[in-house]
Amino acid sequence: MSLEQTHGPARPTGSQVEELVLVRHGESVGNVADADARRRGAGRLDLDTRDPDTPLSDQGERQARVLARHLAHRESRPPDVMLSSPYARAATTARIVASVANLEPVLDERLRERDLGVLDGLTGVGIRELLPEEAERRERLGKFYYRPPGGESWTDVALRVRHVVRDLGQLYPGLCVWVFTHQAVIMSFRLVLEGLDERTLLDVDRNEPLGNCSLTRYRERGSASLELVTFADTRHLEASGVEETHEQTQEQTQEQTQEQKHAHEQRRR
Repeated sequence: MSLEQTHGPARPTGSQVEELVLVRHGESVGNVADADARRRGAGRLDLDTRDPDTPLSDQGERQARVLARHLAHRESRPPDVMLSSPYARAATTARIVASVANLEPVLDERLRERDLGVLDGLTGVGIRELLPEEAERRERLGKFYYRPPGGESWTDVALRVRHVVRDLGQLYPGLCVWVFTHQAVIMSFRLVLEGLDERTLLDVDRNEPLGNCSLTRYRERGSASLELVTFADTRHLEASGVEETHEQTQEQTQEQTQEQKHAHEQRRR
């Protein structure tokens, strides 16, 4: 999948990188557990690792190797610098890809996944069953501003990203930088670099899946501004025959919920 730029360039911020490529990590064991729990209508993921330690699945490692081959043979400009979240699924993806570029990824904790606090490991079903007050508060505040107890809101993640963007321009002006990170962080880069509002950002998140090992690319367009070139590009996976994986869209989730309700009613008869 490849979505061309639909928004204007980011505002000038002084010195800037020449190209910024945001890479979502390969499919993780957590992604698999989450999909399985949702499919079963379970309240909790069947997962026994901390979120920072959750590794890539076998499929995720294959995706990372395909991306490494793509970098070695297809990219017109190789990266000068690679940064990564320290979380295992992102750092492993980064190291596999970096091996073909003779680079060592620089780990930056500001690129870690959003902290879900007390909601960690729960599905929507589990939150509604075990923490109904939090489910109601999240519904009232909305996904963008809601901060779970002990966790972060999307705006908290965006604050981290604002500092990263500032440092990129100061530390790596004129260079090509690849960043290996997570879904909420990549969406926060879009918020910061393009000035998206809450509604637009959530519409993109809701309707345009961000696949594992996808590439979201920005290039400098003059006046030290970065402009979106492609979003969630997985053509390298499609060309290789390796499965492209991502979370369900809202429409798919609603269809699955209806199917689960229907199956539950059938069992009660």
